[in-house]
Amino acid sequence: MTSISSLRTAGVALLLAAGIALSGCDRLGLGGGSSTAFKGVDITGADYAKTLELPDIDGKPRSLDEFKGKVVVVFFGYTHCPDVCPTTMAELAQVKQSLGADGDKVQGIFVSVDPERDTPEILKAYMASFDPGFVALRGTPEQTAAVAKSFKVFFAKVPGTTDGGYTVDHTAGSYVFDPAGRLRLFVRYGGGADALASDLKALLKAG
Repeated sequence: MTSISSLRTAGVALLLAAGIALSGCDRLGLGGGSSTAFKGVDITGADYAKTLELPDIDGKPRSLDEFKGKVVVVFFGYTHCPDVCPTTMAELAQVKQSLGADGDKVQGIFVSVDPERDTPEILKAYMASFDPGFVALRGTPEQTAAVAKSFKVFFAKVPGTTDGGYTVDHTAGSYVFDPAGRLRLFVRYGGGADALASDLKALLKAG
């Protein structure tokens, strides 16, 4: 993921111009604010990421509305991701378990940015390796691009060292919605399970 094409450079420049930082596989920070102190970036009142409607691995249409009453953590990634994606999902599973009975009020959603390789079978096994209650969403390339845009998520294929091989540079962070379905936080990659647990507890307590 170290080679950068001129097209990717231009795309990153546009993101930086919009006040969004990107690096590696890949880290993105967003701004916002509310009266509550969080470990993650408070983006309460943001005018994006208002809806999420994509098919799950069984082809069933899913949306954020059906998870009201829970804290929902949305992450965009792909199953071939070597580090950021499995680390993020493992931490979320750890946090959910640490919350005990309240863990049932935490919903993880994994949105594939690589539907070409992330087949339903692969996604099912991937989710099961973290938490069988997590939901994986897989749209068409066009649907994926539209949803990513609505969340201000960046992703792009990066050619690999083998013929036809590639990795995907993507936003490395999670979007957290409160039990009322409102977007509240952007959690940067690398913050750790303790910080995420603190924020989810606060949102659950507030209702």
